[in-house]
Amino acid sequence: MSDTLTIGVLLFEDVEELDMVGPWEVLGFWAAHIASSPVQVLAVGSEVGVVRGSKGLGLVADHAVADAPPLDVLVHPGGNGTRALAKDTAHLEWLRHLHEQGTVLASVCTGSLVLAAAGLLAGRPATTHRDYLDKLAKIDPSVDVRTPDRYVDDGDIVTSAGVSAGIDMALHLVTRFGGSEASELTRAGIQYEAPEPVADSGA
Repeated sequence: MSDTLTIGVLLFEDVEELDMVGPWEVLGFWAAHIASSPVQVLAVGSEVGVVRGSKGLGLVADHAVADAPPLDVLVHPGGNGTRALAKDTAHLEWLRHLHEQGTVLASVCTGSLVLAAAGLLAGRPATTHRDYLDKLAKIDPSVDVRTPDRYVDDGDIVTSAGVSAGIDMALHLVTRFGGSEASELTRAGIQYEAPEPVADSGA
């Protein structure tokens, strides 16, 4: 098993930019400046190349899903593009495969709706953007929807609320994999002040 912690951040057409870039900044800063052991952060898409975010920003996937190295963590952003992904049988099967292989799946915003569509949130606590909490419950009524929480860590699946909450979730991932000191150094390094209070749930 590799000593390097490999984190994939998913790109797709109509991704919400901050859902992707917020966690990328946190995890990338940690990897580049703070981590005491090797961490690599990869941009993964259905194929290599540029995708267009929901606000028009071009983002580059350096690795295709089929060719990406084994991932310890996958960050699945939200955005309008999740509507298509929630109906994409190949994408849902890929997520189930990652889960079976032990990859921690971490969603931002409506990314959790895709995890729910894949059947991965059944009977589990989870959250999403405040405007989509009812839709999450409708996709899978067995989900324990955590309305007030900014992020919910349920072990091998971590979900966060809308957009900027992905930054808090990413800092939590740094705490989980690198320790609280690394998380605080990362937070200070990117000059981020978390909302008070930050509600979260453990497993």
